[in-house]
Parts: sequence; C-alpha cells; structure tokens
Amino acid sequence: MKHLSILVPDDQTNMSTIACIIGTYQVFSEANNYLTKKGEEAIFKIELVGATKSNFLNNDLLSIKHQFAINEIDKTNLIIIPASLIRSYKTATSNNKLLINWLKNQYEQGAEIASMCAGSFMLASSGILDGKTCSTHWALSENFRELFPNVNLQTDKLITDEKGIYTNGGAYSFLHLLMYLVEKFYNRQTAIHCAKYFQIDLDRHFQSEFSIFSGHKKHNDEEILMAQKFIEENYQDKISIEKLSSDLNIGRRNFDRRFIKATNLTPLDYLQRVKIESAKKMFETTRKTVSEIMNEVGYNDAKAFRIVFNRVTGLSPSEYKVKYKIESR
Repeated sequence: MKHLSILVPDDQTNMSTIACIIGTYQVFSEANNYLTKKGEEAIFKIELVGATKSNFLNNDLLSIKHQFAINEIDKTNLIIIPASLIRSYKTATSNNKLLINWLKNQYEQGAEIASMCAGSFMLASSGILDGKTCSTHWALSENFRELFPNVNLQTDKLITDEKGIYTNGGAYSFLHLLMYLVEKFYNRQTAIHCAKYFQIDLDRHFQSEFSIFSGHKKHNDEEILMAQKFIEENYQDKISIEKLSSDLNIGRRNFDRRFIKATNLTPLDYLQRVKIESAKKMFETTRKTVSEIMNEVGYNDAKAFRIVFNRVTGLSPSEYKVKYKIESR
C-alpha cells in the first residue's frame, strides 16, 4: 500500500487550509472505500503529518491535530500541501521551514507532491518548482511572480502536472485537483464514483473564466505605468501601439521589451485583456447583446472578438453571457 501524507501546518493558516485538509482526507478515504467494497485493495494509507508531535493547527474557530510528525515518516509516496498563508521560506515560521525542508527531501527520494491554491508558495519555497510549470490562485499571481521568477506560472490553468508535481488554481478548485489525482492514482471509474459522491465536475482544467484582470502595476517603470493608464482609459478607441510608444519617446522594440518586463504581457495582449475584462463586466451587469458589448469595447469583427474572448476566458461570449447574465442572479 502506498503512503499519502497530508501536511498540517501549525501556523500561517486560514479556513482554506482546513478545507483542503478535510476535503483531501474525505475524497481519498472514499476512493479507498470504493475499492474495498469491490473486494479490491485500498491504494493509499492516509495520514495527517505535521512538523512536530506537539504543535497542531488551531485558528481559534477550528483546529486539526495531526497523527504523525515528519521525523516519524521515513518515506511517503504522495504529499498534499494545503492552501496556507506561507509566502516564502524567509517569512515561514520555524516549524513550517521544517515542513518545507522535509517535502524537498521526500521529493528527491521519489515522492510526488500536490499543492492546492496558495500552497504553491510553500512548494516553490523549497526550490523544486524552479524551471517547472505551476498554477496558483489568479489573485496571487503578481506576488508569486515577484517571489519566484524562476517558476513558469500559468494561472489560466486549473491543474498542472509536471515531473511528479501537481498544482491547482484558486480556492475550492482543489476539489478538481483531487478528482485528477484519484483518476491518476486509482482509475477513471473510481474518479467518476468520487465525482458523483461529492458532486464535483470532472475534467475541468482552466480557471480563466474566474479571473479578474487587475493590470499588473507592481513595478517602477513610470512610462509603462503611463501607457497602462492610457490603455485602460481609451481601450474603446482604436489605439496604435506604435503611436503610444512614440508619444512616450520610447522606441517600439524597447517599449515592447519594457512592457513585457513590467506586466508579463505584450502591449497588444494587455489591451485585449482590458477590453475583455470590460466585456465580462457588461455581460455580468447588463442585458446588452453580444454585438452591442463587442462594439462598446472597441471590436468591429465578431470573429476576432470571439477568438480573443475564448482565449482569455475559456468560454465564448455567448457561453459567458448565459452563465453569468444578470437575470440568473
């Protein structure tokens, strides 16, 4: 039987930490139960693991006491890192530093690791995400990129899977990661059973439709900030990136380079994201048609609008309108 370690931080936690821990324990327990009821052997021995034997998670409202300390676990096969308030190794508490060191050592010994939501910060703090792809909550993307520039962050993806490391996007999307892991370590039938039992959608892979574009302004390039402000105030008009860079007395090639460095987007991508974010808000708060909204955000080509909208959100304009229209509230 394989060993599953669900990490239990004893500090720097919130309610999402507890939800991830409980949800993981429930889902994997049910996956085991499904197999044993069919006369098959359970896949994982599931244990809650903390830094030391004495400390335990306590956030005043709820508390979780782990079963084992890391020094009691010689080898594990899969480690689950719940969401937490840990943001870097430097700012982690002493006990959480022990957990970070332990999961790095276990990965080097062959363990696979899955992080949930902001648990990616703890995972990245170990250094084992460098050069690899991961996801995290879209609202934390700027902070993550600042702290871990060597990690390929892909916040449009709900789930990533690379070299024995699994990550997922924000909040309760950890449930979709659990379905993915059950299918990977058990089988498709067990995943379908768990999805039905806990009423979780299978095969959801993108968090794009849930993201809110906020502009990536945590940088010190004043000219690029001016360009961002201009784009956000004039996105409905036909903006020439060439003219914008010229007005700021920056050569086009240098302008593109600086814009990408500051925002992680090209000027054209930034303009498109601003347009689509405005369109999303209109779909959510008005009864205007797709054509009306398309024109208001500065598109006159329905096909181009549809392609960009789908690329940014993972849905067509019509699908987004139906899903989030004001009448459904």
